[in-house]
Amino acid sequence: MKALFINCTLKRSPEESNTEVLINKSREILKKEGISSEIVRAVDLTIEHSVDPKFKKDDWPLLLRKIMGSQIVVIGSPIWLGEKSSVATKVIERLYAHSAETNEAGQYLYYNKVAGVMVTGNEDGGKNVCRDILYGLSHIGFTIPPQVDVYWVGDAGPGPSYKEAGQNNEFTKRNTRIMTWNLIHFARHLEEMPIPAKGNVVQ
Repeated sequence: MKALFINCTLKRSPEESNTEVLINKSREILKKEGISSEIVRAVDLTIEHSVDPKFKKDDWPLLLRKIMGSQIVVIGSPIWLGEKSSVATKVIERLYAHSAETNEAGQYLYYNKVAGVMVTGNEDGGKNVCRDILYGLSHIGFTIPPQVDVYWVGDAGPGPSYKEAGQNNEFTKRNTRIMTWNLIHFARHLEEMPIPAKGNVVQ
């Protein structure tokens, strides 16, 4: 089993990303369970604006292969003006471009994959970003287990980052544990018992 974390920070590597610091808390739990994981910073790739599934003049096909090879997919995003990052929006749009494609059972492409979201920021909008991302992923076929949204939000305005002030936040630590385990439970269940094709095959 494999998990893929798509970090939609605006910071290019090797600049430190607070969202990635939070993501690594989940990866620690996965590692203890023998589940491999990988982080991809979308901003490090060349990903163009497109909803054409045949568009291949960028690095999107590489990222899509990683997504299709993973049973767990987590989108990480900072908060900007109360919203998910522009990079996260682009990733969701490119995922949506393939929403009419099907798997071997004739179901939509992302069936039997589970998804979650992790968010950091110094302003309000944590639940808004989680809601937007999870709805988008659910709409195109990902399975969304219960309570798979994790966020940390600092004081309004400039202030300490997640790395500086949030790593010991009990609410975020608890939700990271719950999210990770619910993703594990549902991914294992779907691996053993995939969603039956009856009634949801694309005609």
